[in-house]
Amino acid sequence: MDVVTGLAAEKPVVIFSKSSCCMSHSINSLICSFGANPTVYELDQIPNGRQIERALLQLGCQPSVPAVFIGQEFIGGANEVMSLQVRNELVPLLIRSKAIWIWNKSK
Repeated sequence: MDVVTGLAAEKPVVIFSKSSCCMSHSINSLICSFGANPTVYELDQIPNGRQIERALLQLGCQPSVPAVFIGQEFIGGANEVMSLQVRNELVPLLIRSKAIWIWNKSK
């Protein structure tokens, strides 16, 4: 668990993913579309990926990826991120975490 919280504390937006997961790619693309630059850890491509995946499951992320942290806070998986987006709460969260500074809705 300490590995996950340590990695999540390094950047404003951290996504734990697997290279073969289309939902992970979609969530990453959504967050990038607002100008954020998330740090992505592909669990199937890093040495301690299985250990991190077990910790994510203990956190309650079902399935284990994507697992999104914004502002060092565990947000959840794809459903939670999409719910934030539908409720227009994702961009303010990205701004508060300093992942983005401004947002122009007219884009």
